[in-house]
This record gives sequence, C-alpha cells and structure tokens, in this order.
Amino acid sequence: AEWEIIYDKLAKIVATGAKIVLSRLAIGDLATQYFADRGLFCAGRVPMDDLVRVGYACGGTVQTSVNNVPESALGTCGAFEEKQIGQERFNLFQDCPNAKTATIIIRGGAEQFMAEAERSLHDSIMIVRRAIKNPAVVGGGGAIEMELSKMLRDHSRTIFGKEQLVVQAYAKALEFIPRQVSENAGFDSTEILNKLRHKHAKGGTWFGVDIVNDGICDTYESFVWEPSLVKHNALMAATEAACMILSVDETVRNPRSGGQDQGAVAQGGAGAMMNSNLVRGAMGKKGPGQRAGRTFKGRGGA
Repeated sequence: AEWEIIYDKLAKIVATGAKIVLSRLAIGDLATQYFADRGLFCAGRVPMDDLVRVGYACGGTVQTSVNNVPESALGTCGAFEEKQIGQERFNLFQDCPNAKTATIIIRGGAEQFMAEAERSLHDSIMIVRRAIKNPAVVGGGGAIEMELSKMLRDHSRTIFGKEQLVVQAYAKALEFIPRQVSENAGFDSTEILNKLRHKHAKGGTWFGVDIVNDGICDTYESFVWEPSLVKHNALMAATEAACMILSVDETVRNPRSGGQDQGAVAQGGAGAMMNSNLVRGAMGKKGPGQRAGRTFKGRGGA
C-alpha cells in the first residue's frame, strides 16, 4: 500500500506536464529514477527563498499538494541547464518571462577575496539603487568636499570670535576625503590637494582626484558621480558623532574592587610568616619552610 501511494503521487506529478520539479524536501532515489525515465528533471532540498524567486520569475506558484494541480501553477522559461561551476552544480533558468533580477556567482581563490568582492558589489548596487530613488547627484572624487571646504573657509573670514576656529577646523576635516583618495591611488596627496585648492579658488566646482591619469579632472564631466543623499547623510552622521564626543567633558574610571586589599593581605601574610620563622629559629624550633640546625661534634666530644 505504501508503494502504491508513492507511485500514485509520482504519476500525478508527471500528469501535470511539468518538465522540472523542485522540492523543499529531499527527493529519494526511487522518485529521481522515476522522473528520469520519463524525461523529467528534479532537485531536492531547495531553499524556500529560491523556490519563491524561481516561481516568481517563471510565473509559477509553489504547491503544497500534488492533487488537482492547475495548469496555471506551472511556470515557463526559455532554457534550463544544469551546469557545474568549480566543484558545485548550479541550475540555470534563462529567459524567464517575469525575471527582473539576476544571480551573480562569485568565485575566488580564498574566502577573503570572495567576501571583499561581495562587499564591493553590494556597495555598488546599493549606490545605484539610491541614485534611482534620488536622482540628484554631485561630483565624486572629493570634488564636493573640496568645494564645501572652500566655501566654509570663505565664510569663516566673516565670523568674529572663536566660532571662526570651529568653521576652519570643519573645512580642514573635509579635505581628508580627497587626501585619502589620492593616497589610496598611490599619488602625492600634498600635490593633489594644492592643485584642487587652486582650481576651486578659480571656480572649478567639480574638480576632484583623477585616479586614472594621476592628477585632477572635472569629475562631473568624467561621469564620476555620487548621490547627493549619500553625501548629506555622511556629513550629518559625522557631525553628530563629533558633537557627541565634544559634549563629553569628564570621564569616570572605576578601579577594580579588592585589588589593593588582596595585595596588602598577601604582603602582610608573608611578613607574618617571616616573623614567625624568625621566632621559631630563635627558640630552636623548626618553622615551615626552614631546615633544622645541625650540630657537629669534634674529637674531644664538644
């Protein structure tokens, strides 16, 4: 009876007309051979997230039962291929009608390289996503930081009092971005910053670090852009962090409790033991950790 139930379920799956069967649970050897004899491909232990993504891309739906499966529950794709990449096998669904996403396979010689590539891809994708939601952009390569630094320096000269020093320090901190970009590219940061200050003083608003030609260029014309919202959030976060650190006017340090008392007790105990040994030695008794005195007799019996 058990075999009849299994074969009945397999026959119902084949009767739906499906050519590819994916399951969240394991598929045994009997079902695999049954599907292979009838020209069906099957895969088991597929994560639920992958099942939902494949169903959405192909236009199908995940079924919880093999009974009365409608034809509309089946999805379609232009081509299906099981391909081995490296030491793993991947199922590739190509030309899906509703696919709006793609899968990127990252390979590398070490886990650190793969993790670094994944972080770089994630940052790039998130920046593009942010740019699509907020299309306002500014010039990259440290151009916007140098322009803000120039404007703050000009504004600081109109301020009387200590506030002028605060504005000048903020303007100097903004120059750290182009300096770090030039150092990461292996350039002379001092020379690059001098060129940028000269250009921005003459009205070159979007001039930034050119990492390709070892110099400076108009980053806006070179299509080196950054979302303005990202820059706004970065400046806000940095300013709030600096204000929070400057608001701390005193720190309280709590020493370890019992540290000095234990040291004093240990020192006192050692002194007491030493004094006790001295007393015992004077009385002719052997104390702990001391050897008993020896007497030698001469020939005369002394």
